[in-house]
Parts: sequence; C-alpha cells; structure tokens
Amino acid sequence: MGETVRTLAYGAWPSPIDAALAAAHDGHPEYVGFVGDEVWWTEPRPAEGGRRTLVRRHADGREEPLLPSPWNVRSRVIEYGGHPWAALPGDDGPLVVFVDFADQRLYRLRPGGEPSPLTPVSPVGAGLRWAEPLLRPELGEVWCVLEEFTGDGPTDVRRVLAAVPLDGSAAQDRGAVRELTDDRHRFVTGPRLSPDGRRAAWLAWDHPRMPWDGTELVLADVGPDGTLRGARTVAGGPGEAIAQADWTHDNRLLHASDRTGWWNLYLDGQPVCPREEEFADALWKLGSRWFTPLASGLVAVVHGRGATALGVLDPETGEVVDAAGPWTEFAPTLAAHGERVVAVGASPRSAYEVVELDTRTGHARVVGAEHDDAVDPAFYPEPQIRTFTGPDGRDIHAHIYPPHHPACVAPGDELPPYVVWAHGGPTGRAPLVLDLEIAYFTSRGIGVAEVNYGGSTGYGRAYRERLREQWGVVDVEDCAAVALALADEGTADRGRLAVRGGSAGGWTAAASLTTTDVYACGTIKYPILDLAGWGTGETHDFESLYLESLIGPLAEVPARYAERSPAAHADRLRVPFLLLQGLDDVICPPVQCERFLARLAGRKVPHAYLAFEGEGHGFRRAETMVRALEAELSLYAQVFRLNPLGVPTLELTK
Repeated sequence: MGETVRTLAYGAWPSPIDAALAAAHDGHPEYVGFVGDEVWWTEPRPAEGGRRTLVRRHADGREEPLLPSPWNVRSRVIEYGGHPWAALPGDDGPLVVFVDFADQRLYRLRPGGEPSPLTPVSPVGAGLRWAEPLLRPELGEVWCVLEEFTGDGPTDVRRVLAAVPLDGSAAQDRGAVRELTDDRHRFVTGPRLSPDGRRAAWLAWDHPRMPWDGTELVLADVGPDGTLRGARTVAGGPGEAIAQADWTHDNRLLHASDRTGWWNLYLDGQPVCPREEEFADALWKLGSRWFTPLASGLVAVVHGRGATALGVLDPETGEVVDAAGPWTEFAPTLAAHGERVVAVGASPRSAYEVVELDTRTGHARVVGAEHDDAVDPAFYPEPQIRTFTGPDGRDIHAHIYPPHHPACVAPGDELPPYVVWAHGGPTGRAPLVLDLEIAYFTSRGIGVAEVNYGGSTGYGRAYRERLREQWGVVDVEDCAAVALALADEGTADRGRLAVRGGSAGGWTAAASLTTTDVYACGTIKYPILDLAGWGTGETHDFESLYLESLIGPLAEVPARYAERSPAAHADRLRVPFLLLQGLDDVICPPVQCERFLARLAGRKVPHAYLAFEGEGHGFRRAETMVRALEAELSLYAQVFRLNPLGVPTLELTK
C-alpha cells in the first residue's frame, strides 16, 4: 500500500471497516433453485428492514429481484424457517409460489403481476405457516409442510403435509386445504417425489428428540389422485439422525444417516462413501440440502470435517472429486439441472456467493451475489485453524483471528486483547468465512477466537454428544481453555479477555461470566439465561424439550436447571457486560433478560441493556446491527482502556 507502518496501541488502529459496512454485508444468499435453466435464490436486504427478496438470474446473467419492499420471502415454520419458495417455467412466464413473512400466507405470483394469496389467515394462536412448497400443476396443487396452531400457547401446534389449491380457493377457506398425512409425528419435512411420481419420501421426528438426535425416513406410495398411501418408516429411529433424503434419476432412494457416528450417504440402504467426515449437518431449517442427485447418476455433495467442500460423488466407486476454487465453506443449499449444480460458497477472503459447477468440466464460477471487496482486502483477518487441548485431554477446534492491519503494529511489549466468540445452536458450528463483524474488531487491533466447543457439528456424533447433559459446563470449559491457552502462549493479554455470543452462545457467554474468572467483560446477545423458564413454556415448540438432552430430564434433575442457569448466579457476576435483545424474539424472549437484570439490581456491576423493537431472534435491520456493534466495541474500549476512533461511548449503568 506504500504507507509507512505506524506503531499504535491495540484498539486504536484506524479502520475503514465501520459498523455500517459490516451491517450492510450481513446475511447471505439462501435457498437456491433452478427454474428451467435459470438460477434463483433468496437474498437479504438489511437496509430494507432486514427483509429477504427472491432473485432471478436470467439466461444473459442479469439479476432481477422479483418482489419489491415490503414483501419478505421467509417462512416461520419451527421459527427458524425453511425453503420458502418454488417456481416452474411456463409459456407466459414462471409460476411462482412463496411465503411472505408478515402474515405467513402462501402467495402465487406471475412476474410482472401482483402476488395473490393461496392460503387463509387463521384466527388461532400463531396461525397457519408453510414451508418447502412443491408445485404439482398437474393436480392443480402445491404440496407443503403445514404448521397449524391450535391454541394460544407456543406448543399448541400440529404439523402435517398438505396440498393447497393453486386456484386460490383456499385463500379464505381452511377447509379447501387437503391434508396428505395425519399428525402422528410432531415434526415433518417436505415431501420429495420420485421422478416417476409413484413414491414420496420425507423425514419425521418427535419430542423430546431434536432432528440431530433421531429421525425417521418415511416412505409412501402416491396414488393417481394425489393421495399418499401406506406411509411406513424405512430407516432411522431414536438414535439415528437422518438429515436429508432425495431420489436419484432412476427412482432409487438416497439418504444421509449418522448411524456410524458420521453423516454418510446411503443408496437404497447401502453405504456409498463411508468416511469419517460429514455429508450432512444439523437440520435447523426445513429444506436444507447437503446433496443433490444429478441426471448422470452422480451426486453433488457438500462434505467435510469442520469446513466443507463442494464435490461430486460417484456412487458406483465411492470416489468424490471436489470443485476447484477458493471456497472453504458451503451453505446447506444445493440444486441441480442436467449436469449443472448451483451452491452457495464462501472463504476467509470472500462472503457467501452463488456458485455454479459444471460437472462435465469440473469448472466452478460465481453466478450471483458476487463478493465485492468493499474495502482493501489487506484489512481482512487471516484465520488460523487450530486444535487446542481441553480438560481430560480432549480436542477443541477453533479459528483464531489475530489483530491485523496493513499499516499498523502495536508496541513490542504489548499483548492484544482477545474476544472469544461462542456460536449459537449450541448444535452448530462457526464457519470459516469472511465476516466483516470479525474484521471490524481485528482491523482495530482486537483479536477474535471462534471456538467450536464440544457439542459443535462437523466433527462427528461423538464430538456433538459431548454436550449431552453438559451444557453450561463443556462449552464454558472449552471456551475458557482456548482463551487461557492463547494467554499462556503469549498470543493474548491475560488481563484483556472477553467473551461474546448470541442465542445459545449468549448462554455460554453469560455462564462463562458467572462461573469463571477468565474474562474481564462480555457481550450477551438474545440469550437463554433461565433454564426453568425456558424449559417450561418460554420458548417455541421446536426447542421446547431441547434441554432434556442438553441438561437432563427436568422431572429427574430439576435442581440442575437452577444450578446451571446464569440467572440463578447473577450475584456472582463481577465484570461489566452488554446485553442485547430483540423485543419480538419468541425463541429467547426478553423476559429472560429482564429477570436476569432484576437479580443484579443494586449490585453495582457496570452494564448496558439495549432492547430493539421490531427485531426477533438474530438482528436483521442495518440500524440495529450498527448500534449493537458500536456498543460492543465501546464496552471493550472502556474495560480494556482502548482508544478506538469515532465510536460513540456506550453509557454503562451501575
């Protein structure tokens, strides 16, 4: 860059990556699909109230958003949502159906026209919700997952597969919706239809299991009149998690199961590529796709151990050939058309982009949402993939992002502050991708350590199950072990360590602050803080019994629920913290934060509580993200005695 390198204290480095820039690049393309030979996907619009739009890529490469503001293509099924759109080409333009977030109705659209509703609004509870639409124009229907609330409570709900008429006759009439299955299972995913149209497959599971604990693969025959007959379980069970199923071109059933301890693929029940790596992941959103069969008999796969690659699997030989390219992580969304595969990939130098792979040539290229360097990439952090040793000698996987600036160094005797990031889930993983929120800190001289603590996905079932009945213990220990190892080796300043996380990561951050003395401060975002409340009606149905495995059965170990809860130990909190919460959050509701703060009253611990109207679980609006990020930096500046440029001071109350 030709600049003179300046010596400035950590935290005082001038950075072109401000909070507004980080917010503008939050979120990524999702739910890719082919409509004829066109590639379509959903894409976030942080500056437009955080909505998602549907983007169409024409044959000439032109990208066109199909729906103006305020249309928001996003399902609320199981609150985390699922595939929210489907489309088929037609002589007078594509036929599109999509779910709108505001009312959760299913709409029909012809490009150029106005959307018209296909489903009614229910007066009961949280209404009728839809996901994973599958167009059946020959029947005049669209098949979906229907989530129907039967009362006002979050668990007063049933889920079935249902057929919605495409003529709009159900727009005011719930009775016109045809149910394809009964509601014997609490949870179902959308049906996958065999190419000959004679069979349908879907996944089902029941409380208290989460879909990564145990699911069933259900198969049914499809009658000529569009009825499902003889539904039967053909694989899976309480201790076997099937994450996805689909059909090959010649009507054979392919599924991903973790029966060996790793999610591998099975074709008509036979293993096709047994490896100690993952060919699927945790099913947090309905319609996630880690593999897709091709017309040639090959299968496109997203696979790996930790980070993921896009590959093409030959089921005959078990060989996988990975696509060449810079991407180190692929999202769980894939689609195929002929020999073309479309995916969403990212790397430490690029955000998520829509990537197309030509499986005949092996050539992969970006076809949508192309990454654009908003600042000089010299300001991006350089991650280190590391494995640390935790209690009992166990491995802990982490990504370490040291402070990095092309024109600044710190004085030779100064060690940098570090923030440990705990991901959400907790059954999840921190991906190895460019995140401008991380760069926001590292470019100013604050290190970030993303810890894939025990319980994280990507490293097999045994690693994932380290958290069984140990939530609030193993995750806290693993984060602390990484933080202290960085201090012991001289990478980080022992006196300037912080912890931050959102959702389940907010729990880990709060539990870390109330049970350890490792951190000088912390940032807690839309957290779980009180297990007894969260486990008895303060969250949504999908996770309402998650604690049975994470903590233990409430009926058997009620004392453990109190013992582990940060809210019960608010009196142990000694260090400053920032608490961030969306007021519309039904997964981790604001009452948890309010209870926690009430128990802190009068203890004179410096803190700030920022609650945001119109935000749910995870922030989506640009202005919210800016306020939250600047507040977080100000907390660290005050506690670590840093001097960042141009950041408003967060007022801490005692």
